[in-house]
Amino acid sequence: MSGAVLEPPAAARGLPQPPIGGLRAHADLIFAALGLLAMLVAVLTLAALVLDLAVRGLPRLDLQFLTSFPSRRPSQAGILSAWVGTTLVMLVTAAITIPLGIGAAIYLEEYAPRNRLTDLIEINVANLAGVPSIIYGLLALGLFVYALGLGRSILTAGLTLALLVLPIIIVATREALRAVPPTVREAAYALGATRWRMIADHLLPYSAGGIATGVIIALSRAIGETAPLITIGALTFIAFLPTPPIRPDFPFVSFQWLSDPFTVLPIQMFNWVSRPGTDFLPNAAAAGLVLIVMTIAMNLAAIVIRIRVRRRVKW
Repeated sequence: MSGAVLEPPAAARGLPQPPIGGLRAHADLIFAALGLLAMLVAVLTLAALVLDLAVRGLPRLDLQFLTSFPSRRPSQAGILSAWVGTTLVMLVTAAITIPLGIGAAIYLEEYAPRNRLTDLIEINVANLAGVPSIIYGLLALGLFVYALGLGRSILTAGLTLALLVLPIIIVATREALRAVPPTVREAAYALGATRWRMIADHLLPYSAGGIATGVIIALSRAIGETAPLITIGALTFIAFLPTPPIRPDFPFVSFQWLSDPFTVLPIQMFNWVSRPGTDFLPNAAAAGLVLIVMTIAMNLAAIVIRIRVRRRVKW
């Protein structure tokens, strides 16, 4: 503006200026305090929920509860079929999703050409990690149950959860591979190693800790899923176990259990919580504690793997 008069800065007019360092220090302290407050709220909320679950469920948690089938009587009901079903479904899920997820990540990171098709695949993989789990249940119902005729079985449940957590493993594995310094690849190539030998002997050992962490995070999500398993027809009341995988006669191994009906711990908990009255609430709390212990056990396995890998691999 032609008529506007520009005032000189505060320093030129002799006015005091706030110290820049002091403002930055105060901003850092405020941000750190807010971050600590957010962490404390989350941790205390989680601790309160786990404590409430323990107070309700520990009196009900005993050997009889772990070795009994569900019952109409709360004092006699157990989770034998539920925790066995959870274990078998997670075995199928891990056997399918771990090799597929790691293999897909290795291909996308080390072999795939950089073009529009690869970019489209990467975008879709990242987006699939955020798709609601019920969508996977509807997909599995139409594909595995009706189209392929696998029925409402343990195999169908394992395939459904494998599709659900596959993007998580792919993304985590790619991030772990990217974290390996380029000098590791260059040194292996300089010594005459092929691409596959470089990946198998150097890249995978160095990134095994990050890959294991991603796998456990994915399986921890899968073990607590309920919506996709209800969609494909998991039973809410089952009083028998699947066919044993070991047989007394030749060939001594049976895969009949893959086609057997099943239930899992989250569905058993949902069944008890949804009943009228509060008689079954201690049973649901005890089942929740068992589910937490199984999840913690998987995380401890990842920590052990990570520690052993770090001791063996030297940068």
